[in-house]
Amino acid sequence: MPQRPTYRPRKFFCANPINAQCRKGFLTRAGLANHRNAVHTNLVLPPSRIPQHQLQPTEHHHFDNNVGQQPDTDVDSRSDSNNAPPLGAYFVRHSVIDGTPCDMDGNHLDGSQPLPHEKPKLPWHPFANRGHFSLADFVFRHNEMPGTQFDELMHIWAEVNGSEGGSGKPPPYANKKDLYDTIDTIDQGDVPWQSLTVQHGDANSLTGDPSAPQWKLAEYDVWFRDPHMLLCNQLSNPDFKDGFDHAPRQVYGNNHERVFGDFMSGNWAWNQCNELSEDPECHSAMFVPVILGSDKTTVSVATGNNEYYPLYISNRNVHNNIRRAHVNAVSLVGFLAIPKSDREHQNDQEFRDFRRHLFHRSLEAILSSLRPTMTTPEVTLCPDGHYRRAIYGLGPYIADYPEQCLLSCIVQGWCPRCTASRKDLDEKNAGHLRTHEFTELLRDTYAWKVLWDNWGIVNDIMPFTASFPRANIHELLSPDLLHQVIKGSFKDHLVTWVEKYLAKTFGTSKAAATMAEIDRRVSAAPSFPGLRCFPEGRHFKQWTGNDSKALMKVFLPAITGLVPDQMADLDALDNALARFHKERNIFIDSELYGAPNGLCSSITESKHIKAVKKPWRCSSRHLPLGQMLLINQRLNKLAAFKSHLAAHRFLNPASLEPADIDQGDFEDPDDEFDPEEAHFRDDSNLEDYLREYSAMEYPRRLPEIAAFINCLNLPELVGRFLYDQRNPNASIQAADIVDVSVLPVIEGRVDVFNSAVATFRAPSDICGVNAMLRQRIHSCRSWYNGPAGHDCGLYVAQVILFFSITYRGQLYPCALVRWFAPIGNEPCKSTGMWMVEPELDDGSGERLVSIIHLDSIMRAAHLIGVYGSQDIPHHLKHTDSLVAFSAYYVNKFSDYHAYEIAY
Repeated sequence: MPQRPTYRPRKFFCANPINAQCRKGFLTRAGLANHRNAVHTNLVLPPSRIPQHQLQPTEHHHFDNNVGQQPDTDVDSRSDSNNAPPLGAYFVRHSVIDGTPCDMDGNHLDGSQPLPHEKPKLPWHPFANRGHFSLADFVFRHNEMPGTQFDELMHIWAEVNGSEGGSGKPPPYANKKDLYDTIDTIDQGDVPWQSLTVQHGDANSLTGDPSAPQWKLAEYDVWFRDPHMLLCNQLSNPDFKDGFDHAPRQVYGNNHERVFGDFMSGNWAWNQCNELSEDPECHSAMFVPVILGSDKTTVSVATGNNEYYPLYISNRNVHNNIRRAHVNAVSLVGFLAIPKSDREHQNDQEFRDFRRHLFHRSLEAILSSLRPTMTTPEVTLCPDGHYRRAIYGLGPYIADYPEQCLLSCIVQGWCPRCTASRKDLDEKNAGHLRTHEFTELLRDTYAWKVLWDNWGIVNDIMPFTASFPRANIHELLSPDLLHQVIKGSFKDHLVTWVEKYLAKTFGTSKAAATMAEIDRRVSAAPSFPGLRCFPEGRHFKQWTGNDSKALMKVFLPAITGLVPDQMADLDALDNALARFHKERNIFIDSELYGAPNGLCSSITESKHIKAVKKPWRCSSRHLPLGQMLLINQRLNKLAAFKSHLAAHRFLNPASLEPADIDQGDFEDPDDEFDPEEAHFRDDSNLEDYLREYSAMEYPRRLPEIAAFINCLNLPELVGRFLYDQRNPNASIQAADIVDVSVLPVIEGRVDVFNSAVATFRAPSDICGVNAMLRQRIHSCRSWYNGPAGHDCGLYVAQVILFFSITYRGQLYPCALVRWFAPIGNEPCKSTGMWMVEPELDDGSGERLVSIIHLDSIMRAAHLIGVYGSQDIPHHLKHTDSLVAFSAYYVNKFSDYHAYEIAY
């Protein structure tokens, strides 16, 4: 009988500084390194050039916030007596609303270190120990185990421990109620739910009237949590300490141009602080922009009436990479009421007005706890452990266009920011920026019909922001990138345009066949890191934002040759974009800026899954809202409790025991190994590591590997590669003319790998962290038990084999590649992409192959076949695409960095 395997405890645990909630464990150091490099990144800002002396508050109105202009302030420029501008990238923080640390009473601190916080004496309370907490977190948050299954698990646990009959060790929890009660006892993150009930003003007088519409008699419940408490929890979350701005900053590049990245580097936050600096009580405070977002979502179409209206809240002091890390930077603050009416009354103007009033008055009531803190600073704990005096302000509101019309109380079809008519945009001075004061003036002057027709204003209602200081909803709305640019321009314009053109030109039958061919071409696009495949082409019913962004990267090559070049020609778009940049100063002068970075409706769309759809699926479906509220509250408590434990170092990655451990007991972050990053290291024992993590299915001797991959001249190629490496000053053709008999010979072990990681700087990706990107380049005989996967890199070459060799004591990480050659001297006019073709050996006519050092690989490249006007084979799969065509496009639309450097 074979021996049963023994349990292997995890020895290596993630200790990421940004996401302190991540405490994932691994059996090997390599597993930890792979996880850390794939999931976690650190943010580094350019050096600060903070003014040496503080500006007087009265000087702040002189600040010039136009793009590319220097602020009217002195900076530590380290320059000569002529006050030349500083060299290199730098940033300047606001010098009055600067978030100066203070104590719990609001008194400024001179020291730079935060005051130490006392460690809890019972760190795992209300849980018995670390194991009880880990089990609760796993089954409730990670596994989302139903209560009945948890009860069954505890019965099995009791049987395993021999406690079913009363003896032995009992299970951690008696039943699901015991688990839920324990989670509910957590103090951290406890923000209870509240409700308010709203009814139509005529409800009492209409009671008993059989002809009264039901929507007037109904009571509407609005469930919410205190937004002020939620923001305090966010601001005190230690997970955000390495990605948090306590003051606005103006960032400048190497050429002194303004660089906009995270929200607090923009003009809006700076201008708000300029306004706040006029009040001496706000000096040295920390400005906290409050970001709101709402969007209806449906959890089940089949059962009907399962529509919810969640409201989300966030602060924009946290950086974009923190929000993307899903560490509770966005919180569910409430569920708004959705009035329903029968078909007879659903288009009544009175019913529409009631819905608007209900929406705005609900928001006003929910946010009322923030109003005092918008004028008077309050002491708040921050992620870095410091206390600061926080002053809040309503910031941008994330919403799609129909929601923007509801928020700004305008007629659909009008702009929520200005009064320009969409029918006459070219008329100068036709539009006026919308403000609450301007709306009030118009309402006092014109009748409701004139307001509706000439100004696009809905009468008899003011937006909720009118009751809050320094808040103008028309200023807080921005273009919706997801629905207006990503989905709108691409899906609803280009794709629909192509379909309509084909149907009108060739008829329904021929158009359907052509669209099927486009689908096959889309599905034939090779795999690429970060780019999803479409096995059925673009024929799917519901388009997500990620679907649209991925599909637009491969759509142009798919339609080229099937529609006129003018439909795929990018020259006109480039000309229009150049014209926009030339004329865009009008938007700067009138302060009609674009969408701030990191504020897209995809934030609320993705939050729906965690806050609404998953809790609904976990409910009994009978009166599910109350169960959804409890699930969200428990999830928040578990997340806050994990952050609390990590901040006090009780969730220690180097130990499974809840004990006080010195810093020296932590794993050294530099003492990590990733076998797929071997070419970045120079350790003396690297060869031993390589051998441990090499691909097991390959032989270990060079001639055997050559026969295994059917490349019989591999030993000669390796010899010529070594000659080049050891003779760097020789001519390029030297290794080709040297006799084979004198080339270096490898007789020892050769290690083969399935992939390598390329790390490179990509400053063109403004959403990246550290401007650094990582890509994994694969070369494996089978990808997920399927066909082989051989990725391409730039120049362009296709990797056939990753391997390492040792010659005369020196390790050489290498790659065997097939080369591609450029076609022509300019890119394709229709797609804007360069084309390449397989490069052939002049003598044999075979594909040109060679050995290269891994250091010569910059990044991966995405190739898409030049399909032409003929149909591609119906059976062609994306795994065969890189050997199926005579020419390929180098896809520069695969990501930001490729767009900048791909030829």
